[in-house]
Amino acid sequence: MATNALRSLWAEPRPTNAPSRGSRDWALVAALFCWSVVEVALREDLAPLALLLLAVLAVLGPLLWRRAHPLLAVAACFGTWTVVDSVRILTGSEGGMLNSMSAALILAYALFRWGSGREAASGLGIILLWLPITNIADPVSLWGAVAGYGFFLFAAALGAAIRYRTKIHIRDVDQAKAREREQLARELHDTVAHHVSGIAIQAQAGRAIAASHPERAIEALVTIEDAATRTLTELRDIVGVLRASQDTEFAPQPGMAEIQQLATDAQTRPSVTVTLSGEFDDLSPAVRAAIYRLAQESVTNARRHARHATRVIVAVTGEADQVRLTIDDDGSPVSGRAPAGYGLVGYGLIGMRERASLLGGSFHAGPAARGWRVEAVLPRNGAPG
Repeated sequence: MATNALRSLWAEPRPTNAPSRGSRDWALVAALFCWSVVEVALREDLAPLALLLLAVLAVLGPLLWRRAHPLLAVAACFGTWTVVDSVRILTGSEGGMLNSMSAALILAYALFRWGSGREAASGLGIILLWLPITNIADPVSLWGAVAGYGFFLFAAALGAAIRYRTKIHIRDVDQAKAREREQLARELHDTVAHHVSGIAIQAQAGRAIAASHPERAIEALVTIEDAATRTLTELRDIVGVLRASQDTEFAPQPGMAEIQQLATDAQTRPSVTVTLSGEFDDLSPAVRAAIYRLAQESVTNARRHARHATRVIVAVTGEADQVRLTIDDDGSPVSGRAPAGYGLVGYGLIGMRERASLLGGSFHAGPAARGWRVEAVLPRNGAPG
């Protein structure tokens, strides 16, 4: 098992979401350069200036490409430092190095945060090779040497921890999107299959009494029956892969009438008020179901997590080419409410946003003037834009 774990770590690829070089990186390099200049100006117990300059450039330059080329950055920095410290040992040069060089811990962090498994192992080897050499060039106590190893190992462990935490987060986000896609596919399947089943039954009944009708009517009914049966079979085959269960019961999906059932009386806290305005007759089944699901989950979240909320207002407006859903509550603004209360831990918001996106709409959730607002806008036909 240990061997398999090591092989897995060795084969770990680079993360694909590494940020590009930005203004913050240049600001970091500028700040470290100023720190180095101040040290050179104020300290007297330093190594020769030429060695200091080489050592500073060895860490400041690689910092700019530590994400794109983490192993090369570590090799350039610590390889140069190994040469510098070796020269100091061989020449008997006195004086210490700059404290600003501690920024090399950032390279150790970046190595395990952005490098592949092979790069991380190779880079760590370079760092561990340099550490005993620098301890000879700058003699320290046993505890000082242990602390030096500990700092670099901690930086590496921190990079690895954040890397795997981000990886798990991305995986959970993908799973949340996949669950929402599956649920939407099931709802579309049940809605379409419900109507197509009716078409097939009507076609069979028409065929049974078509003896007294023209042949063309019979042919049309046969065509309807064949098309409906073929469509139903294809839907079962496609969505069957997505279904978590083998249930094939066809049921109409919730719509505008079910949204009104979310309303409660004034005695319930928080009370839920539902208002519908505009036309909803020509909405696609997918949009009807999506509006209901978004409203249902938002109301549930408000009931569970909106602190001191007394009222939740659900408003659905049917406009010319789209439908707008807003859910407002009057809960108290609480720090961290979004991650704790509105499903970011369970990735509920991600699923809601994915559902709206799949239907060509938009979704937003965030603090309002009072409480919290969820807003979704969907096209009436549910076609992606």
